[in-house]
Amino acid sequence: MKTPDIGPTPEALAQILAKVGYLPDESLATAIFLAIKLGKPLLLEGAPGVGKTEAAKAIAELMSSELVRLQCYEGIDAAHALYEWNYQRQLLAIRQAGEHEIDIYDDRFLIARPLLQVLRAPGERLLLVDEIDRSDHEFEALLLEFLSDFQISIPERGTLRAKTRPVVVLTSNRTRELAEALRRRCVYHWIAYPDAEREAAIIMLRAGDVAEATARAVAKAVREVRRRPLAKPPGIAEAVEWANAATVLEKSGSPWPEAFRRSLGVVIKDEEDLAAIGPEFAGIVSAALA
Repeated sequence: MKTPDIGPTPEALAQILAKVGYLPDESLATAIFLAIKLGKPLLLEGAPGVGKTEAAKAIAELMSSELVRLQCYEGIDAAHALYEWNYQRQLLAIRQAGEHEIDIYDDRFLIARPLLQVLRAPGERLLLVDEIDRSDHEFEALLLEFLSDFQISIPERGTLRAKTRPVVVLTSNRTRELAEALRRRCVYHWIAYPDAEREAAIIMLRAGDVAEATARAVAKAVREVRRRPLAKPPGIAEAVEWANAATVLEKSGSPWPEAFRRSLGVVIKDEEDLAAIGPEFAGIVSAALA
């Protein structure tokens, strides 16, 4: 397994992550650093849009690893996470073999799902278990068993074990409480929305042709928008989109307040939220541009 260059300290890791387009704060950089150094899964919780999945992508990029994403959903089962047999190919191979013997449990008939994919090449792949809170407790127990030993038992093939411990990142929007056993196995970190200064820096890094003053105004405005009781508060990605959209409109002739107003649909994406924020929006923008 290749050793990832994450630097000797969390601060050095933060600088490396910045080079691949991700700006963690000190506590997040420390959690990532410890998870990799200790060989433990990293559990990231936070509201939608704070950068949990992007963190996993950035870690995979700095490690030059393929990101294998297991997107959780209600009803996900072992076949979608571990492996399954390609029964159609097996039946076809049996017909073609005729009187000859054939091993229908050969690798060519095995469909490797994310957990098995990572197990086969732990040094080349990073496993992202996205939105684990959307799965049920049975699947959570299955995942816990996998994380305990990093092995999979295939009745027809025996037990497959990872030669080295893979890097694993789990994310949760905290729509339900996760089992304590799973939490104890991980390095845990809660990702909050960034402060205005860091969000402006993220916008400058991730957006296209956006001026620093625009990035700062968007960061201030988004921060105020999130203070309102919205059904779907805007995430960092929406802030970046808003900065880009407002810049495009300003360059096409709209003055700044009008550019912000006309591009509101890229940052607020719920009808009730639009109605709720509407009366206060002019004041929010004016304060942000001041």
